[in-house]
Amino acid sequence: MNTILRRSVLGIAGLALSTGVVAGPLATLTDTTPAAAAAVRADKPDMDTLIPHGTQGEQSRIDLGDEQTGNVKAIIEATKKAGMDERAAVVAIGTSLQESKLENLGHLGERNDHDSQGLFQQRPSSGWGSVEQITDPEYSTTAFLKGLKQVEGWQELPLTEAAQKVQVSAFPFHYAQWETQAADLVAEHWTS
Repeated sequence: MNTILRRSVLGIAGLALSTGVVAGPLATLTDTTPAAAAAVRADKPDMDTLIPHGTQGEQSRIDLGDEQTGNVKAIIEATKKAGMDERAAVVAIGTSLQESKLENLGHLGERNDHDSQGLFQQRPSSGWGSVEQITDPEYSTTAFLKGLKQVEGWQELPLTEAAQKVQVSAFPFHYAQWETQAADLVAEHWTS
């Protein structure tokens, strides 16, 4: 009789445990308590982390196609692989939005700025790598991030200043307009 009773109790406990595991995540979907909301937000970076200095100037936004979204994901993955944080991804994506609208551009002929190519419009003649390398999203992002790491205190700089110190653009303040969209993209794709 003890054996039968023990099996029944263990069976009921196992059923309760498995039901709790199944019901747990479903219950969380409808849980609107502040603690539940904080748990959901913990998975995604918050805007204070992504834009710690606030935005500068008017913000621009473009609709992204599948290729551009794929490039966002490639930039984020390369950032993680480089051991850098979400803010570095915001700076990289904002820079790429300005330089190429997140399109992996080849040589544009007369419309090209010298020999600039890829997501970050890096130049082989300036030592960024070969054409094949700088048109590879992982390589070009890693090269950009390597430059960013060399900027002392880049984490304390607004996006446009950090990007300019790496890119040395003729239009240094143009990077600022992409900070909100870059942060939104990192928030959306960092954990996906």
